[in-house]
Amino acid sequence: MKISVDDLSGRDIAEFLAAHVQEMRSITPLESKHALDLDALRVPDVTFWTARDAGTLVGCGAIKRIEAGHAEIKSMRTEPARKRSGVASKLLAHIISEARRMGYLRLSLETGSTEFFAPARALYEKFDFTYCAPFADYKEDPNSAFMTRLL
Repeated sequence: MKISVDDLSGRDIAEFLAAHVQEMRSITPLESKHALDLDALRVPDVTFWTARDAGTLVGCGAIKRIEAGHAEIKSMRTEPARKRSGVASKLLAHIISEARRMGYLRLSLETGSTEFFAPARALYEKFDFTYCAPFADYKEDPNSAFMTRLL
């Protein structure tokens, strides 16, 4: 599997992210949906990676700068047929390593609090993320779980 920075210009990543946003809209109330669309990811404060296996897109993830030393993990997604195959773990390990290299001292994230998101929360817990209060512009939300870790 190869993980690399992506400029978000390819058709396959546009379709992959559209499916992500559509899935989040189908399971999360609109006021609790925080998934970024393609345009919101194409900003200077976001670094976006894709994971490809033999050239096939199998996952993605990003970090968005919140402030000096602090970034947020965004747009973590694994191709549904590849869930539970190690793609997310490899991608998250890469993102954490790159965030350290970029000088970040803390990574935080928002994910869902419902059963659908239990595997995501377990993944983040495995990588030493702990639950925290809302950060940045987030507000308390029964549909959200907030997590953070020092690097």
